[in-house]
Amino acid sequence: MTATQRNTHGKRNTMLVKHADVLVTMDDARRELRDAGLYIEDGQIVAVGTTAELPQTADEVLDLGGHLVMPGLINTHHHMYQTLTRALPAAQNAELFGWLTSLYKVWAHLTPEMIEVSTLTAMAELLLSGCTTSSDHLYLYPNGCRLDHSIEAAQRIGMRFHASRGSMSVGQRDGGLPPDAVVEREADILKDTQRVIEAYHDEGRYAMLRVVVAPCSPFSVSRDLMRESAVLARHYRVSLHTHLAENINDVAYSREKFGMTPAQYAGDLGWVGRDVWHAHCVQLDDAGIDLFARTGTGVAHCPCSNMRLASGIAPVKRMRLAGVPVGLGVDGSASNDGSHMVAEVRQALLLQRVGFGPDAMTARDALEIATRGGAAVLGREDVGALAPGMAADFVSFDLRQPAFAGALSDPVAALVFCAPSQVAHSVINGRQVVKDGVLSTVELGPLIERHNRLARQLTEAAA
Repeated sequence: MTATQRNTHGKRNTMLVKHADVLVTMDDARRELRDAGLYIEDGQIVAVGTTAELPQTADEVLDLGGHLVMPGLINTHHHMYQTLTRALPAAQNAELFGWLTSLYKVWAHLTPEMIEVSTLTAMAELLLSGCTTSSDHLYLYPNGCRLDHSIEAAQRIGMRFHASRGSMSVGQRDGGLPPDAVVEREADILKDTQRVIEAYHDEGRYAMLRVVVAPCSPFSVSRDLMRESAVLARHYRVSLHTHLAENINDVAYSREKFGMTPAQYAGDLGWVGRDVWHAHCVQLDDAGIDLFARTGTGVAHCPCSNMRLASGIAPVKRMRLAGVPVGLGVDGSASNDGSHMVAEVRQALLLQRVGFGPDAMTARDALEIATRGGAAVLGREDVGALAPGMAADFVSFDLRQPAFAGALSDPVAALVFCAPSQVAHSVINGRQVVKDGVLSTVELGPLIERHNRLARQLTEAAA
């Protein structure tokens, strides 16, 4: 416990949540409680139950009658800098490789200020849509950009954050996809990755910040960098993350360059295990699913991005039945063009049904992937459910909105089936970050104005 978690008299800081119409615990029994709430001390949940069962006083009391309360959603894959290049005309109608080729030359002009502001903007959108923990995969570092700039933004806005030190080292002259101007020397990548781990990573329970080792993809880094990154990560006991098997061209590249499928490539390099998660895996074959299930290797499912880039439909039901940990990700905001977690939950359900039938995913399955599933993928045992001993990360949705009218026979399913909603309240580590629908840590108007100005500068520089 830190000094900031105690009040000025050394007494525990307490919070009482009461009278929630429905409390979705996502605990081991998957309880859904009526007229219920939480009792919290110093950012940790002490008690969960009906309002009558809980203490009746606290330093801070939230009466959430008319609300659904649930664990904060967990975003397992994002590229927050891409909020600066949403819906650019040149990349609106391309598949993955064409989309990347169009945008690399724009992203080459990123600046430290752009990283900071785009991270704040993406996190604001995530927070207002129910997300309390997010990863981010930053893999370009032009013009003095550093992972520190996104970390500082997360600390300012109050998001629980897994900062992935991404990288690209194989440019076009070496047979890779990215232009040579946006790749780094591998020795520099490893040195800086070690620096940020030592400077920022917190492996403790309830950590607000963890660092992840994250070479970008098989088509932008070498085998050596993948192997050395795994060695580095395991030395420091941090997680590993990359893109894998995103579309058919990705699979074809792996077969041509390495003589194996993406899953075989990952296994050959030591990129499987409970400390590893891969983004997308749309084209993961049965052998790959079996490998991931046996090793506990996680997957970040990104349905909106997969649809936007016509990558296909990830076999999420088969993965989960096999025992693969699956979380949800919004992916970059230039391949999804949004960072709305409830919208992503809804899309996950709808896309599985399009691909595999009406029973392929239920509303509660989708919410579980976005909470407990995301926690498992990120290697967290302290978030993703509301139970004693868990971090006090929770959100509430006002059920009295027009979007939920007529749907209160099952408000939990309504959150997924009805139009995506914004949160009324968001609490992270026992701290209110969104109150009555308003973000309390950053003023949105000036932030959005600054973001739009920087987005114009970025595209003009590329032009």
